[in-house]
Amino acid sequence: MDHPLSSVTSFVRRWLCNRRHSLWILLILLVVCITIQTLVARQARSDKSTGLSHLRFTVNNDHLFPAPQNVWEDLHSETLLAGKQGVLRSAQSDRASDLHHQNGGHEKPSGNILRRHGDNTETFASREVSPGKPPLPKHGPPGSLALHRTRTGLTTRGDRRLPNTPTPFTFFKDHLHSAAHAQATCQPKSHIVFLKTHKTASSTILNILYRYGESRNLTFALPLNKHSQLFYPFFFASHFVEGVSSRSVREFHIMCNHMRFKKSEVAKVMPEDSFYFSILRNPVAMMESIFIYYKSIQAFHKMNNLDDFLENSWRSYNSSVINNHYAHNILAFDFGFDNNITADAEDLEDRTRMVIAAVEREFHLILISDYFDESMILLRHVLCWSLDDVVSFKLNSRSERTRRPLSANTAEKIRKWNALDWRIYLHFNTTFWHKVNSLVGEEQMVREVSQLRELRNSLANTCLKDGRAVDPSQVKDAGLKPFQYGAAVIQGYNVNPHIDRETRAKCERLITPELQYTERLYTQQFPGIAAKPRRSSRVVRSQSLHPDRTDTPGLARNRDADQRRFIRRRFSNLKSALSEANNRERS
Repeated sequence: MDHPLSSVTSFVRRWLCNRRHSLWILLILLVVCITIQTLVARQARSDKSTGLSHLRFTVNNDHLFPAPQNVWEDLHSETLLAGKQGVLRSAQSDRASDLHHQNGGHEKPSGNILRRHGDNTETFASREVSPGKPPLPKHGPPGSLALHRTRTGLTTRGDRRLPNTPTPFTFFKDHLHSAAHAQATCQPKSHIVFLKTHKTASSTILNILYRYGESRNLTFALPLNKHSQLFYPFFFASHFVEGVSSRSVREFHIMCNHMRFKKSEVAKVMPEDSFYFSILRNPVAMMESIFIYYKSIQAFHKMNNLDDFLENSWRSYNSSVINNHYAHNILAFDFGFDNNITADAEDLEDRTRMVIAAVEREFHLILISDYFDESMILLRHVLCWSLDDVVSFKLNSRSERTRRPLSANTAEKIRKWNALDWRIYLHFNTTFWHKVNSLVGEEQMVREVSQLRELRNSLANTCLKDGRAVDPSQVKDAGLKPFQYGAAVIQGYNVNPHIDRETRAKCERLITPELQYTERLYTQQFPGIAAKPRRSSRVVRSQSLHPDRTDTPGLARNRDADQRRFIRRRFSNLKSALSEANNRERS
């Protein structure tokens, strides 16, 4: 029989032996875990450093999926094309053979053309940029980690990385959610400046802005003393707006009447975050329209047709005669630049670059009248408006019987006579389609244009008697009769008599001409002023007395003379005040 002590010793010895085995097993397991953890960490560091090299792109949250409410800011900083002499000349020669000579318009670029333009211009190093603008990549400013495309694919820009770069799956999930959230929370713009150019469908856009502002109780920067224009053709001044000098208006939301643009003065009236846009038209078609509409001005009134004027413009055009500016580079004039420059001027290209740079700097968007529906879709995306907000009927539009076909030779003469306008138009026609591609997309544009036209047709069937425009002699309601000017026959509309009162009110807003709508807004904003006798009311009344034709040359002369007297009186009062102040200082 063993001694009890030896039994205990034997048990302890066996337990220690087993314990040693367990410790070894635990040690081995610990080494294996450490090894696995080290390998995993090393692989993670390797993945983080290499990133998604097979996709070859870097990420910038602000630019890969731009928020809709920031689109207009991106527009203002986006790189625009052309501006150099060689580009303009090549564009002119390339497009000349493709133009429709009757309306002078470009054929709408096909999808392949749009894609080709994108491919040709998205390589940053090879892009032509406008003067006065730093060269910027398409999706972000220099130094950003924005997506940067080239013809060969997606390439990484340097070795810069954002800290805590997310995994591919969380990245796309987060940004798809952000894009959807941004679209859902997009805030419509309500501070707007529209430079209303001449014979560019701008009256239709004015109606869109009037309806949008009136339905939301916004305040318009209307012309002083009940005028229909902001004392055009004088350069705009802040005191031309009703309520500025009297300080009776705390905030203006929309400015959209005719003026000769001057940004420094407009900025005194409109909020700092205002969205500036305008619209251009092919100068060939525009010149034909201007010749008919402004036939009474000195440069045109003795000419039998447009060809006569173009062949004798050197003799018949005198820039010092009032209203002759309509006959020469009217787009440049409206934007506030000197319009008296010829096609053979040595500084034409320099002047062109200067004008383009200034327009790009001061305007967030330039639309193209020749593609009006596409322009409205682009505008609605930028302003974050609905399709209903931009639907319209043509206003201040001529009857077909007053339109004159133009030969190819006449079209070329117009391009030469209005050489500055032609170059401005070429540039912004190109940038317009780049904006369409980058901000809307080709397929989305086609889809929304179709929806807009369907909506317009539906409204025409509901609102309009016979569903179409009619000559002014056939417009029954004098309050809807359009203003007649020159040799043009401006058509209007009759409201469908078989609609209820509420629908009729909405339909009438769609077809109310500019003068009558401006008068109504005056009455709403300044009821005290509207009650006073005014010259503009006689314009509307005279249409009811003479349904087919208003004495427009006389009215135009009276309006111009009235505006000149007002300006002289203003400056005379200012001079007197300064003189009195100087006399007080001397005494």
